[in-house]
Amino acid sequence: MGKKVKKELEPPPKDVFDPLAVESKKAETAVLMLQSPEEEILAKSCDALYKFAKKGDENKVTLLGLGAVESLSKLISQEDKIVRRNAIMVCGIMAAHNDVRRLMQKLDMIPPLIARLAPEEEVVVHEFATLCLAHMANDYTSKARIFELNGLEHLIRLLSSPDPDVKKNSVECIYLLAQDFQSRSAVCEQNAIPPLLELLKSDYPVIQQLSLKALGSVSCEAECRQALKEHQALDHLLKILEAKELNDLHVEALLIIANCLEDVDTVQLLQQSGGLKKILTFAETSPLPDVQRNAAKAIAKSAHNAENRKFFHEQGAEKTLVDLLGSDNNGVKVAALQAISVMCANVVSKDIFNKNGIFQIIHLLNKDNAEVQEAAVFALANLSTGCPNNASAVVEADGIDALVSLLKDKGEGVIANTCTVLINMATQESLRLALESHGVMTALVATLQSSSNLVLRKALLTVAALGCDAEARTEFRNAEGLIHLVKLLNSNHDEVRRNTCWAIAVFASDEVTAAELYKFGAFEILQEMNLSTSRRNNFSELAESKMLDNNLSLKYNQKGHLSYSNLIKDGFYDHGRLKPSAKLPSLEELSKQPPNQNRAVILVNTKYPELIAPTPPPEEEKPAQEPNHGRSPSSHSRSASREKIGRNVPSPVDDKQDLPSGRSPSLSRSGPKEKSSSKIKNRAKKEEEKTKEDEEIPPAIIQPEPLPLITPWSPPVDQDLIDYISEVTSTILPLPHPREQVVALAKFIAEKMGGAMAKDRLHEFSWELHVSELKYELKSNVIPIGRIKKGIFYHRALLYKVSVYCTQ
Repeated sequence: MGKKVKKELEPPPKDVFDPLAVESKKAETAVLMLQSPEEEILAKSCDALYKFAKKGDENKVTLLGLGAVESLSKLISQEDKIVRRNAIMVCGIMAAHNDVRRLMQKLDMIPPLIARLAPEEEVVVHEFATLCLAHMANDYTSKARIFELNGLEHLIRLLSSPDPDVKKNSVECIYLLAQDFQSRSAVCEQNAIPPLLELLKSDYPVIQQLSLKALGSVSCEAECRQALKEHQALDHLLKILEAKELNDLHVEALLIIANCLEDVDTVQLLQQSGGLKKILTFAETSPLPDVQRNAAKAIAKSAHNAENRKFFHEQGAEKTLVDLLGSDNNGVKVAALQAISVMCANVVSKDIFNKNGIFQIIHLLNKDNAEVQEAAVFALANLSTGCPNNASAVVEADGIDALVSLLKDKGEGVIANTCTVLINMATQESLRLALESHGVMTALVATLQSSSNLVLRKALLTVAALGCDAEARTEFRNAEGLIHLVKLLNSNHDEVRRNTCWAIAVFASDEVTAAELYKFGAFEILQEMNLSTSRRNNFSELAESKMLDNNLSLKYNQKGHLSYSNLIKDGFYDHGRLKPSAKLPSLEELSKQPPNQNRAVILVNTKYPELIAPTPPPEEEKPAQEPNHGRSPSSHSRSASREKIGRNVPSPVDDKQDLPSGRSPSLSRSGPKEKSSSKIKNRAKKEEEKTKEDEEIPPAIIQPEPLPLITPWSPPVDQDLIDYISEVTSTILPLPHPREQVVALAKFIAEKMGGAMAKDRLHEFSWELHVSELKYELKSNVIPIGRIKKGIFYHRALLYKVSVYCTQ
């Protein structure tokens, strides 16, 4: 055999690059390799970047800074399947970071991502493309872009994918898209309800939960609820509630049921099938607070409809809600209270809550949790509206103190609803008296200083509702509430100003309060308000009229006349007309002025001044008695009293004579030593008897000196007017016919005021001189009307009006 000759290898062509095996340890190198034209390098680089990005958010930020996203946005549309798959995988992982998503949105990567959802793509591509879209769907702009490019259709199709990750990512993306109302309608139109219900049978809890969340979002639309009813979705949901092992799905299932319960047809269907009773029982017996809270919310949401309230009442929903009030979870209490507030629209439900719920609600008013307090007082406001029995039940449950304390709360909703409860209680006189005894008027003064218009509106209505009682007005006046009431007349809020006028109209019902309101400037503000076309209201005119009717001196000053219903009482005075900007002085101020050239003030007063006993000073505490050795406390106090009142009070012991000591036979036979010892014993015996007598003597009682009675200022008494009225009562009142009484009274007044006088002789009447003499005599500008013996028309008219009431 010949020798084998080794075949020489042909050298590679000169224009071919020899293969280079590169081992990179830096992410920067891998990012640079994304620019390579070779598919294999691109695939390996994307795979390495996927593993790097998967390790944490810091790596994602690093790749973002190196510009990897820009390169990947091109590679996801690469013709090579492997490159495309690996690039999609990197994008799906990196999209979990907010900054990456913003850049992807800026690069408009959503169209190529949706293109990767095509049926011919690999399952892995579907998985990471849907994952990337699910991350981007957290942004509203991206949602709109996905919906615009019909991405919802591809996502619904992928709900039937055999891969659970694809299902999970697709249903999550649909759930996020369904937050927008347009997408919700599109979900129903594209028949997504059946595949979503099918996912409830999945073996993976996360898929079941996301499916329920998606159904919960789409069930907000009436069309979708109809589709759910057609596909028996409620049966699936009730089965989930009955399965204890699926308790992690109960919350989401109840949310869907809550939305479905808005429809009357659905509630009626559930009632007929027994489903409504199951829901109430489940809410009452579930150990999960979130489930109970959502069940109560479902009742509240559905009960806004009158027909639904009727169905819930027939199933005993009131008892379930009252039981939920006993939960330890504050969220459950709040939801139950909100449901009670809605159910109160049913009158029968109010009666049921009166028997069982009001006491518990009152108890919740004292909780430290602000949300519970607000929900409790809101429920109480609805319970007591239009229901006097419930308002009375609040008092029976000792709820007044809690309500008064809530007026100091910082939350405007709490104060406003508390005021609503007080207004509802104020419709009954007995409840008003109970409120007044707890200082509610004083507490309301603080609410009138609030900056919240809502609080002010409600507080003013409460003040007006309670101010119809004289005791309440007195308490409010003593608490300096009137000045805050007057300040609110200048409010720029129409309803606040209107309610203030109503409160002033109520408070001006007595003369003292009307005078105080005038003192604080309420009348001038009301006058200006009634001249304004934009600020006046019906109550402002009523308030001004009330102030005048209960301050007749002011009314006579402003109007120049009184109406037939105005009864002149003691203390009325005619000052005469004032300048528009001037303020009417009080009668006390006018009485203290010396006589001057001004017009005399005519006074009507037949009331004698009252003497007021001054309050005695508090007794000084007696100093603690020092121990007295050898003397009893009574003898010590008695000796102290004797020292106090002097020696002129003799002590009965001092007047007592020493009795002769009779000697017994035994003592007479004793020696001198025995005699001395008997003397000592007799002396000790006498001292003991003296001490006993001292103890029997009562201490001297010091009568305190009587305090002088205080006479407050009062207008002078008009004795002449008293005599006039007595004469009119005895002579004119018995006349049989009113006409005769009127004529007789007119002649009587004319006679007392100087008699008849012809016009051409008026200059001889000299009434002004007469009035000036009276001013000088009384040393005052205030003249009792009975002292005027020469009066002209306005003197006679005033005296006639004062006297005419005596004939009625």
